[in-house]
Amino acid sequence: MSDPLSTKPTLDLAPIGNCAISALIDRRGRFVWACAPRVDGDPVFSALMDGEEPDHGFWSIELEGLKHISQAYIRNTPVLRTVLTAEDGAAVEIIDFAPRHAKHSRTYRPLAFGRIVRPLEGSPRITVRLRPSADWGARRAETTNGSNHIRYLCTDVTLRLTTNCPVSHVLDERTFRLENAMAFFLGPDEGYDQEVGAGVAATLDRTVAYWKDWVRTLYIPLDYQEAVIRSAITLKLCAYEETGAIVAAMTTSVPEFPESGRNWDYRYCWVRDAYYTVRALNRLGAVDILENYLVYLRNLVDQSAGGHVQPVYGVGLEEDIDERIVTSVKGYRGMEPVRVGNQAREHLQHDVYGQIVLPLVQSFYDDRLLRPGTIDDFYSLEKVGERAFAMHDQTDAGLWEFRTIARVHTYSSVMCWAACDRLAKAADHLGLDSRAEVWRDRAKAIRERIEAETFMPDKGHFAASFGGTELDASLLQLVDLGFLDPQDPRQVATFDAIERDLKKGPYLFRYVEPDDFGEPETAFNFCTFWFIEALHLNGRTDEAREIFENMLSQRTHAGLLSEDLSLGDNELWGNYPQTYSLVGIINCAVLLSRSWTDVR
Repeated sequence: MSDPLSTKPTLDLAPIGNCAISALIDRRGRFVWACAPRVDGDPVFSALMDGEEPDHGFWSIELEGLKHISQAYIRNTPVLRTVLTAEDGAAVEIIDFAPRHAKHSRTYRPLAFGRIVRPLEGSPRITVRLRPSADWGARRAETTNGSNHIRYLCTDVTLRLTTNCPVSHVLDERTFRLENAMAFFLGPDEGYDQEVGAGVAATLDRTVAYWKDWVRTLYIPLDYQEAVIRSAITLKLCAYEETGAIVAAMTTSVPEFPESGRNWDYRYCWVRDAYYTVRALNRLGAVDILENYLVYLRNLVDQSAGGHVQPVYGVGLEEDIDERIVTSVKGYRGMEPVRVGNQAREHLQHDVYGQIVLPLVQSFYDDRLLRPGTIDDFYSLEKVGERAFAMHDQTDAGLWEFRTIARVHTYSSVMCWAACDRLAKAADHLGLDSRAEVWRDRAKAIRERIEAETFMPDKGHFAASFGGTELDASLLQLVDLGFLDPQDPRQVATFDAIERDLKKGPYLFRYVEPDDFGEPETAFNFCTFWFIEALHLNGRTDEAREIFENMLSQRTHAGLLSEDLSLGDNELWGNYPQTYSLVGIINCAVLLSRSWTDVR
């Protein structure tokens, strides 16, 4: 974990959000990253991407004589409490949240942040520095103001701060004694129709109650509950509720390892990442996120009309998220480039067809859903299956999104097999016997082709591509997808080969061969969790639990993980918070926990 008093950019950050807007707050209680009006929009707080001493792009509450900082979430919520203590014992409490609660028979989730600053001890003197950015961090947002508000003219949105703090204190960044609670509501450019102190406090209480009630609906394992609950809450924060999209992470361009150039924009909805996210949350009974994502998928199915499906879309189903480089900020710790958009939208990644079919098939079986799947839904989904069957033996960029390497990847082909296999089972369930037979035949044909092209009899295990000999961690998913039995000798041999070649210390690499950017230098956290699952399936549960608990110890103080972990110093790299990694925490916790019957 980072030093709370340090100003060096770090991923030791705590997210807040409400499924419409989100922000990352550092150990000092500073907003250092937030985009508006959507998670993939222009950053209104950009300091995370602008070196060690940015001039703007942050919101800080600074305590004179600061000596000590403590920070934690209010239990079972994404509401953050930061306590700043001065050398003379004076202390202040900062409560940060994004409003979310029931209002007028619908969910109130404005593009807004609430902040309450209270004196706790002594006579604390504070300075409020609110410096939103514009034009991708190129400049401070211009302001206008009234007697109780300040308007910040950002690029794609105008934010209004309504507060009972003297407006001139904020505008002039004047240091003053905090004698009473100060409330700040930074949100839409519209009047605040109540007394701001009481209004923000009431909204805070309702928001805390909403999240505690939501957590109560989860089915959680006996062990590792704190880790599971925090992961589940944060995965929900990565959902864009208006459309049902789920983003891979809240950030862009945090490199996978220092000076690697592997700086990507993850603020979009990958079909693959979202599939794994809803699958993990489904294990916890979080049907609200699943059901909303199914709406997104059904729209995607209609939009594709049986043709090509991109691996990644904007949260509003936008296809055009072309990649570009911005130079208006310095990058995370000064490491360029900073990318907006993602070139993966141009890729062929044929695993997406399975990752569309598998979650949508659940709608034909799940009686909890407000809108169960229909016969018409099945016929629409068959178009995706047709595409899967056509593409199962065609080259693609694979799930690791190689930019200059095209192969027929085993994982992509197995996902196409899974699409056909699940359609056959769904057709059986729906009484469509002739369609079930069609899809069984296609699944069988794909299986035979995969086994012929990727199994190496001389080595006894599968390869990561047709006719290849290389390995990658996705081969561990053949059991999870139902392609291999856990005790199949071919699975055991594949696991042994992956452990031998891809495991470095307690962690797993995606692959070790050079790619477009050279040899990988960091372990991929999601793959380490896959390895933990495989260890358990291969009867080595004690080892699995040891590595899992080590992974939990690498989390930030907020209980979260990014995409990658460096060997030796165990520093987190890659975008944050990474949905893949949080999915891994949930899946492994459920798998490795004791049963509730052990204690009741």
